[in-house]
Amino acid sequence: MEPPSPEQEEEKVLVSEHSWQPCPKARRRLRGCLEVVKGLLFHVGEDWYFLFVLGVLMATISFMMDLIIFRLYEAHRWLYQEVGDYLVLKYLSWTIYPVALATFSTGFANSITPHSGGSGIPELKTILSGVELEEYLAIKNFGAKVVGLTCTLAAGSTVFLGKLDKFKQNEMLVAAQAVGVATVFGAPISETIAALFKSDLKIDFPFDLPETFFFVILGVICGSIACAYLFCQRWLLAAVRENRLTGRLLATDKPLYTALVVLLLASITFPPGLGQLMASRLSMKEHLISLFDNRSWFVLAQNASTAATQLGDPRGLWQEWCHPSATIFGTLVFFLLMKFWMLTLATTLPMPAGYFMPVFIYGAAIGRLHGEVLASLFPRGIRAEGTAHPIVPSGYALAGAAAFSGAVTYSVSTALLVCEATGHVAHVLPIVLAVLVANAIAQKCQPSFYDGTIIVKKLPYLPRIRSRHIASYRVVVKEFMERRVVAVAKGDGFEEVLEALSATTDKEYPVVESKGSPTLVGTISRAKLVAFLQSHEHPHAPPGPLQEKPASVGTLGDDCAIEPIVLQLSPWTSLHQAHHLFELLKLQRIFVTRYGELLRRAIEELAKDA
Repeated sequence: MEPPSPEQEEEKVLVSEHSWQPCPKARRRLRGCLEVVKGLLFHVGEDWYFLFVLGVLMATISFMMDLIIFRLYEAHRWLYQEVGDYLVLKYLSWTIYPVALATFSTGFANSITPHSGGSGIPELKTILSGVELEEYLAIKNFGAKVVGLTCTLAAGSTVFLGKLDKFKQNEMLVAAQAVGVATVFGAPISETIAALFKSDLKIDFPFDLPETFFFVILGVICGSIACAYLFCQRWLLAAVRENRLTGRLLATDKPLYTALVVLLLASITFPPGLGQLMASRLSMKEHLISLFDNRSWFVLAQNASTAATQLGDPRGLWQEWCHPSATIFGTLVFFLLMKFWMLTLATTLPMPAGYFMPVFIYGAAIGRLHGEVLASLFPRGIRAEGTAHPIVPSGYALAGAAAFSGAVTYSVSTALLVCEATGHVAHVLPIVLAVLVANAIAQKCQPSFYDGTIIVKKLPYLPRIRSRHIASYRVVVKEFMERRVVAVAKGDGFEEVLEALSATTDKEYPVVESKGSPTLVGTISRAKLVAFLQSHEHPHAPPGPLQEKPASVGTLGDDCAIEPIVLQLSPWTSLHQAHHLFELLKLQRIFVTRYGELLRRAIEELAKDA
C-alpha cells in the first residue's frame, strides 16, 4: 500500500477541520455580533474592565484570607481555654502558637523571594517614582505575601501587626492601593452602606464649638507622639541592621530572629501576667470595637453592679480594660507605654505584615485616654450658650486614630477613612482639625514611616524638600551634583572602555565627542560596553589560536549605538527646578553641562542625607 501524498494529507486536514465547525453562517453571524459587543464595551478603554477584575480578585482574596485568619485565631483562643488552669500549659499555648505561625511566615516568604518582607509600601513608592525593582511585582512575590501575611495576622494581637498590605504597571498600582484599603476596611471613597466598626452616636452635632479646642490639643499630642515613634522606629531599624548579632541573624537566619522577637512579645502579653493590663485577650478588631464604644468607661467602672460578661460580647469588651489593681486610666497608659516599644520592635521583623492597623489602634487608644480624662473632669459636659454637651470619649478615639495614623503615614485621608469605617460623620470637623494639626507637627520634624524605611533600606527614592525657606531657592545644581563622573569618548577603544568599566559600577555612562572636546552627545549602557569588550580584542593581547570569526578592532562610536540626550541641566539651575524635573519625569539622573560640555551629573541620592 502506497503512503498518502502531501496533497491528500492536506485535504484530510481541511476536511477534518471543516467537520468540527458546523453551521458556518451562524458562526459568522455570532462572531460578528461578538465583535460589535466588544467594540461597544471597550469603547471607553480596556483599563476599566481590568480594574473591575482587579477589584473582584482582591475582594475574593481578602475574603478568603479573613476566613482563614478567623479560623486560625479561633483555634488559638480555643486551645488557650481548653488547657485548663495549668499555668505552664497556658503559657506554652499562648506563646508557641504565634511563634510557630510567625516563624513559618518568615521562612516561607523569604524562601520564595527576599523581597516579601515588610509592608511593601516603601518599595511601591519607589516603583511609582520610576525605579524598576527586579522581581518585586512578580507573581511569586504576590503569593509569598498572601501566605505570609495570613500567618502573620493569625498570630493575633500578640505580634500586633495588622492587615494593610496593599496588593501591587504603573497606572494600575495607585488603583490597586485603593482596592487594598477598600477591601481591608470596607470603606470605598463614598458613603458606607454597612460600617465595619459601628458607632451608636447620634447624627446631630454631639459636641460644641468650644470643645474643638480639646480636639486640637489631641492633634498636638498625637503629632508629638508620632514624631517620637518615627524617630525611634527608624533608629531601631538601623540599629538592628548594624548590630553584629542581629545583623548576622537577619542575614543568615531570619526565622530564628523572628521566633526570638515573637517569643518576647508573646511572653509580655501573656494574660495572667502583664497582658491583663493591656487587654491582650482582645483581637485587633475587638480592640477597635471596644475603643470606639460611645459609653464612658469611667462611668461604667464606677457602677459596682455591672456584671462580668463573656468575652466576645461587644457591650462587655470594655471590661478587658478594667483591672482591680488599676483604673481605666492606668490600663490605657500602660497599654500606650508598652505598645510603643513593642510595636517599634515588631516593625523590624522580616516577614510580610501591615503597619497601618497597629498605629490606627494606638491612635484610638490615645484618643480614648484623652476623652476619658475629659469625661472625668467634666462629668456634666461642657456648657456653651446655656446648653450642656456631654463628653463623648469615642469621638476622641476616632479623632486620635485618624490623627496618629495620619501623622505617621503623612496622610490626611485617614479622616475620611475613619468616618467611612465607622459610618459616623458627626465628628468630621474636629477629626479633620486633629488630623491637620498632627500632620503639620509630624511633617515638620520627622520623615514619614515609609520614607524613613526607604532611608534605612537606601532605596533610590526622591525625598521631598522639607525646607521652604527663601534661602533654599538660591541653592543651585553645582552645589550638590555628583562630581565623580566617568565618561567615555566616541573614539575610545578597548583599553579606554575597560578602564571606565573598572572605575565605576554605573549602569549608564555619558558619551562625549572626544577627550579634548567634552561635548555631551549621548549615553550608553553598561551592558553595551561589556558587549563591546567581548567583541573586540585587547591590542596588547598575545596572538591566540585561529578563530572562525576574528575580533574587531573598531572604536566605540563606530560599533555601538549611542542613546541621544533627552534632557540636560545647567549648573545654575535651582534646587527646586531640578527636584520638580526629577519628580515629574520620573528620572534617576540628569547630566549637568555648560554650553554643551559635560560637567557633572545630578542624581537622585538625596535620601541618603535626609
